[in-house]
Amino acid sequence: MPAKSTMIYPPIEDLLSKVDSKFSLVSLAAKRGRQINSYFSQLGEGLGAIVPPQVASVSRKPLSIALEEIAADKITLTRSAEAEAALRETTAS
Repeated sequence: MPAKSTMIYPPIEDLLSKVDSKFSLVSLAAKRGRQINSYFSQLGEGLGAIVPPQVASVSRKPLSIALEEIAADKITLTRSAEAEAALRETTAS
């Protein structure tokens, strides 16, 4: 049986396979969405300090573009050594 078509693109299951938790997905998408929004806001100023969207998207919403970047493996989650140690400590407790 073919997979059920949904209106959500990219599918949440695909996005969750790219990160270790829902919280990580939300945090990563929100941070990148703010960066994309800032990029579009400063376009007329010619500053060029923010990385432009990394995927071709028909969406004009920064969060949708960020989720498409995550699904395309253009944006990945990285943690500092301190954050990784804290994560291991909380999961071990």
